[in-house]
Amino acid sequence: MDTELFTDGISEITVGGSIVRVDLFSLSPTERDANNAPKRVFRQRLIFSVESFANSVEVMQKALQGLVDAGAVRRTDPSHGASPAGQPTPNSPRSPNVSSNFR
Repeated sequence: MDTELFTDGISEITVGGSIVRVDLFSLSPTERDANNAPKRVFRQRLIFSVESFANSVEVMQKALQGLVDAGAVRRTDPSHGASPAGQPTPNSPRSPNVSSNFR
């Protein structure tokens, strides 16, 4: 398969039994939300077994570490703006990429 897909990010990760569904989105070039920001538009869904999802996360973590090592990405302190359990504190903004399945 030679098809490529551009995505602006992941909008939702859903776990059901032994299946993980990852919904990808892109930002609409024409539709705007109430704040005049581009709306997120569903583009495609990736479906993994739990095992293959875990393997994929490991590959992505290694790729991220390579980007950090190369200086292309700077990691922030994960505890910044979060409680010890990793939940946002009352005065901290929630990341827009947090799935409602894991709140």
